[in-house]
Amino acid sequence: MYSSRIRYVLMAIFAIYALICLFYQQYQLAAFGGLLLAFLVWSHYKQSSVLLASKYFKNGEFESAATALSEVPDPERLAKNRRGYYEFMMASIALKREEYEEAEYHFQLASLFPLGGKTDKTFVMIHLANLALRKKDKERMLAYIEKAKEMASTPKASDIINRLEKEANSL
Repeated sequence: MYSSRIRYVLMAIFAIYALICLFYQQYQLAAFGGLLLAFLVWSHYKQSSVLLASKYFKNGEFESAATALSEVPDPERLAKNRRGYYEFMMASIALKREEYEEAEYHFQLASLFPLGGKTDKTFVMIHLANLALRKKDKERMLAYIEKAKEMASTPKASDIINRLEKEANSL
């Protein structure tokens, strides 16, 4: 839940700690410092700032969330459970900025990774259907609607899907 800068500072502290322990021949403490350093490096690549970004995202601070997400060194190295959230937040932020091509790209990637549950996946499909509607791509829109129908578990999602289906039929 730390920013990249804080993680780098902690990595330096643990590395210095391990070196000092080695200098004083405290091998068990040095190994512990090395273990903490290894954990921070692992979490930097596998977890990154996604949790911090989700905190900002839920509070409606989209620019702060975008800044936290831009700290992710390599999104492809993120853990699967983090990658779905990363792509979903990137897509939602792009949608807010009215960058529809980028939003569609990230929503498509988000659909490939696990999210919170069926409801989240349903809303990813609904967003993709909306983007297809914007392009007036009826075939794609109907495919996304069918996927969303299979996963819909809330009345709100079902209502949105029905409205999108009516829109698709009017194209």
